[in-house]
Amino acid sequence: MSKFSFSEFKAPEMIGESAATATLRSQIAAAAKTSAKVLILGETGVGKEIAARQLHEQSACRMKPFVAVNCSGVPETLLESELFGHTRGSFTGAYRDKPGFIRQASGGTLFLDELGEMSLRMQGVLLRFTETGEVQPVGADTPTQHVKVRLITATNRDLREQIAEGTFREDLFYRLNVIQIRIPPLRERRDDVLLLIRHYLERAAATFAVATPELAADASELLVAYDWPGNIRELRNVAERLVLRDARRALTADDLPIELRGGLTSQTTLSPAPMVIEPVAEESVAVARPPISRAADELWHRMANGEDFWTVVHKAYKSRELARHDLAALIDRGLHETRGSYRALLKVFHLPPTDYKRFHAFLYQQRCNLPVASYRRRVPRTPSLTSAAGLVEESAREFGSRIVS
Repeated sequence: MSKFSFSEFKAPEMIGESAATATLRSQIAAAAKTSAKVLILGETGVGKEIAARQLHEQSACRMKPFVAVNCSGVPETLLESELFGHTRGSFTGAYRDKPGFIRQASGGTLFLDELGEMSLRMQGVLLRFTETGEVQPVGADTPTQHVKVRLITATNRDLREQIAEGTFREDLFYRLNVIQIRIPPLRERRDDVLLLIRHYLERAAATFAVATPELAADASELLVAYDWPGNIRELRNVAERLVLRDARRALTADDLPIELRGGLTSQTTLSPAPMVIEPVAEESVAVARPPISRAADELWHRMANGEDFWTVVHKAYKSRELARHDLAALIDRGLHETRGSYRALLKVFHLPPTDYKRFHAFLYQQRCNLPVASYRRRVPRTPSLTSAAGLVEESAREFGSRIVS
């Protein structure tokens, strides 16, 4: 769940010069002239909250609060309390009165993201508010306040399909669908890709205090041709990963993540057979990516699209959906991206810097804290270990009980 309340509001920039983006800007500007409810539709990662913030900034209530709530990020049992507030003693843990997000947004804009995840019961509660504007906190016998607020909702779900399935209220849909704005996916506005990637490369470079990398022609062509299933969120993450390489040269197609270069080959993705090579001298050793299963590859793509290591990989590993050699293969793949930097790997896996010790402790316990020296060497030959298990065993022999730093 995210919550924002500003007296002085500055919306993030909407980047793009394509015809689709120009149309979107016109729709936002037209909607901003009214106080009507707006329903924003679009795939995950297309920038629905950015559109909502732009709409608020251009509206008459731009100097009032903007409050954003992710409905899927709040447990069902707490969502009503978070939106409408509660009275002291209304439930265990309610030690004081709480106003709720709706009252915090009074006079401004309330943005409800992931609307399609809301339960039927909460849909009924929200419907009553849209009809009356009355706020009745949890534990109160009667409504305590009438709130005037601009309501903007968003979803990546097909609400008409949910209505047909009986999981979304038709009457609420018509209440909220006064003005509808659809944000096209990035694959429908390819003219914006290079502008967006340059923007996020510059932003990431400033964040990590490194030089902004340039893109070679072949890299630019691949970036534009890629379908971007994770949309702008995925593009932003790719930009950060490229900056973390700190190549200090123009990035070519070979520097791009493997999913942008057409995915894994059938040999590495589908074949369970190990790759066997002749041993080479120590000075020419470089770690190559070991075979990775379909399940692990899917988890990698989920992290590339913005999900974090604990939610995606750790959970799957603890539930035994992921084998230890797959965990090692994912760490190996990440270290290839960061050239052996575990601290940079935290960013790739969407973990905060404070998780560094916890992350290393987990890898050490599973004997997946891979040696980093060979990732940092730049040599033409890239021999492979016979399997991911080989990397694990090498790590255990070389480091014993020591955690790689």
